[in-house]
Formats: sequence, structure tokens, C-alpha cells
Amino acid sequence: MERGMTKSAVRFARTAYQVGQAALPRYGKPHAQRRYTQPQLFALLALKEYLGLDYRGLVAWVREWTELREALELTDQVPHYSTLCLAHERLLKKGAPTAS
Repeated sequence: MERGMTKSAVRFARTAYQVGQAALPRYGKPHAQRRYTQPQLFALLALKEYLGLDYRGLVAWVREWTELREALELTDQVPHYSTLCLAHERLLKKGAPTAS
């Protein structure tokens, strides 16, 4: 059976979130702020690439997209675009830390 790419952004984000949960520690540092998890940020960064958006555009989309926020368990608020920029540097450019 062939596995095709999904055209659903929500399904894509949910899968990226599950991959992040399996591969990343919940938080990057022991004393990190506990507002967003690394898997949530990873999924948002993957979605940014999937949709071809910039950081500010992604934040605007996520704010308006209830189903997507629910899929990523973003209940309180959406990360600021600068949070996503920093997460990109930490998670994608330097290589993700290993889960311990």
C-alpha cells in the first residue's frame, strides 16, 4: 500500500507533533518557561515550511485556526513569532537535542 502525502495541514501538524513528542524532550532546559513544549514548537515550524509561510504569517494563521490549535494542544495562546525564530535556531539549525 502506498502512503501519499496529506493535503490536510491539520493532519500534517498533528503528525509532526507526534513525531516531536517521540523525538524531543518536553522542554529544552530544566528551568525553561513552561508555556510551549518543544514538540509544539517543532510542529509549528514544520507547518510553517509545509504552508510556505513566514513566522508572522504562521502566527496569524494559527490564531484564527481553532482546529489546528486543538491538534497541537495550544489552549492558552499562540507563540509570538520571535519564539518561533528562537525555536528554529535551537531545534533545526543546531540539531535537536536527544531525548533522555
